[in-house]
Amino acid sequence: MPFDEEIFYKFDLNALVTFMVVYREKGVSRAARMLNVTQPAVSNSLGKLRRRFDDRLFIPRGKYVEPTPKAVQIAESLAPAMSQFQAIIGSAIFHEGQSEGANF
Repeated sequence: MPFDEEIFYKFDLNALVTFMVVYREKGVSRAARMLNVTQPAVSNSLGKLRRRFDDRLFIPRGKYVEPTPKAVQIAESLAPAMSQFQAIIGSAIFHEGQSEGANF
């Protein structure tokens, strides 16, 4: 399936990982701890996504954040793709350890 590499070139895919962790953890600070980054780094990443998707994405609700309908839609669409990426990357890491010295 062809894809437009320009879209990926202009977009920080790590921001999607951050988004998914905030979504799962329901909090920016908790996500920052899980990602081993600072809370401002997570906030900056979310800021870029907010501008990109023209949506708040998460609404503060006391100690937690509530995803907007757009954030729910994004997360539900991303979840299967992220699982596939995880399987591919996990498999590559596993095989990397087994194929030391292999020539590519």
